[in-house]
Amino acid sequence: VQLQAFGGGAVQTGGSLRLSCAASRRTFSNNAVGWFRRAPGKEREFVARIAWNGALPAYADSVKGRFTISRDRATNTVYLQMDSLRPEDTAVYYCAAAKSSYSGPDSASYLYWGQGTQVTVSS
Repeated sequence: VQLQAFGGGAVQTGGSLRLSCAASRRTFSNNAVGWFRRAPGKEREFVARIAWNGALPAYADSVKGRFTISRDRATNTVYLQMDSLRPEDTAVYYCAAAKSSYSGPDSASYLYWGQGTQVTVSS
């Protein structure tokens, strides 16, 4: 499975972006999908994940209530709607498909990774 994340950009504090994660070569409709991010000088961290059937969305505390993960199995795409963005959300965002249909926040559970898309939030 090859994943591609896109939709990043530069916004001001309070703005919104929607990231998309698409799979090529093979569907990831039976895999859980997660979003992770890496800010400059920091380790990669979990942002959100969703099960294979769109159930059980889960979020990091830092984005809860502001970000929404969803998926469209018909188009083989997973989305991350990001609202009320803050400067501390600035990072490269990666999508990843897990080895199984359900997964948690541990990045080791994710087998396939996209190349990342930059999100920059200015104050």
